[in-house]
Amino acid sequence: MRAPTTEPGENPILIPKKNEMENLLRASGAFHREVTLWLAAIAGAAALSLASPALSQAEESNPNNYNCLGSTSAGKPVEGSEEQQVQYSFYCNGPITGYEVQSQVPVTGVSSPAIVTSTAKKELPDTFSCSGELPGWAANCVGSTAGGYETVTGQFAIGTKLCAEPRADALLTVVYAYLEKGKIVQAISGPYELGRPAGCKADWYSHFNRFNPAPLPSNKRTAKKGARHKRPSKARSKRR
Repeated sequence: MRAPTTEPGENPILIPKKNEMENLLRASGAFHREVTLWLAAIAGAAALSLASPALSQAEESNPNNYNCLGSTSAGKPVEGSEEQQVQYSFYCNGPITGYEVQSQVPVTGVSSPAIVTSTAKKELPDTFSCSGELPGWAANCVGSTAGGYETVTGQFAIGTKLCAEPRADALLTVVYAYLEKGKIVQAISGPYELGRPAGCKADWYSHFNRFNPAPLPSNKRTAKKGARHKRPSKARSKRR
């Protein structure tokens, strides 16, 4: 290190020699490289953390592969109708523009509109207009939800008691239409099991649903009856 050069009344300034300056610059360059690599690692980790939720969300909201959950129960009486009302309620993890509720019990009436509520159970302005061939097997509804996890609630009528067997066991299929590059793209997802009505007393059929139907009844009595009425063999006929 060179001797300090000062003026009267000033603090001394130490001027490093040439080789000392080179060493300082090399050390500073190595430090900056380490800092740069460290910052790059942090930026990469942040980018991955931001990309992962986006990819996960994209997979969850695939309109051809939604996840939907729902149920059925006793519906509210409709003025002018004495038929049994079945209420259905469901939500999906993405927006929809239509759906169909199918019943294996004949549908004799369809209520419209179906209402939409938010996750905070607040009724939204979005609704679905529903109709169907009567008597028929389905309620077909068109409308829209603004996003996923909004609950859709509607009902249809049947000509039998709610808890009488066979009980209504509805299936749900949802559709979503959207614009992509100026063209209308349609997606369909389902079917999903809405299940038998809640609130009915459990019975043997309660263990089954449309995807796992109850086994056919045994025909042992028919088999025994048929055995008693078999034709006699040729040997027995000759003896007679």
